[in-house]
Amino acid sequence: MIKLDQFLKFVGITSTGGQAKLMILDGNVKVNGTVETRRGRKLVSGDQVTIEGRTFDVGEILESGASN
Repeated sequence: MIKLDQFLKFVGITSTGGQAKLMILDGNVKVNGTVETRRGRKLVSGDQVTIEGRTFDVGEILESGASN
């Protein structure tokens, strides 16, 4: 499990928590197709995060990061 703002930093969309917070609060991030404005939203395997036209599968990202 990972929080939405941490996930955005993890995948390299933002470099700071402040940037992630602004992107989320501005409504630029979708979780499972719905705009999400809670930066502390907990993501689990199976969730999909869409930002800037790119969609990330949370489970795949976390698994690949754990193996590095």
